[in-house]
Amino acid sequence: MTIATSPHEVSYREVRSPIGSLHLAATERGLVRVAFESSSEQEVRAELTRVLGDVELVEDERLDSATEQIQEFLSGERTDFDIPLDLRLTSGFRSDVLTEARSIPYGQTQSYGQLAAAVGHPGAARAVGSACASNPIVLVIPCHRIVRSDGSIGQYGGGTRTKASLLRMEES
Repeated sequence: MTIATSPHEVSYREVRSPIGSLHLAATERGLVRVAFESSSEQEVRAELTRVLGDVELVEDERLDSATEQIQEFLSGERTDFDIPLDLRLTSGFRSDVLTEARSIPYGQTQSYGQLAAAVGHPGAARAVGSACASNPIVLVIPCHRIVRSDGSIGQYGGGTRTKASLLRMEES
């Protein structure tokens, strides 16, 4: 006998921003996903379903604070975030990298190698890059602040133009 379970209600919203549309999702635990416009609603839903099980996307107030804080950040009015996060879309080494990335102060950068050493895996700079590429909560977890050891910006899920723009915004 199989017991039917109801789907997890996940708050979902698409937000227009100066860097393009963003897809936001939140669970009862907190903000679980911020994706660039290169991801579709269907891709976000599939990712959430893979980890959380059956999901139902709903529009509710759970994303009000996250939406406001992201918009303030992108307009230069905010330098950090104080919203609860749900990090279930990542685990292990990747989770360690993203947790450490959250400690990089606004306006500063760290190299992939420095971050690898900080999480106890010196020499794992490429793995740090991979962890950043899978960052489920872009902007709020500031992987855009992680650069190559020579100071060049490296790759970014939102595109190198977006990464350069975010770094310039934080410098001013």
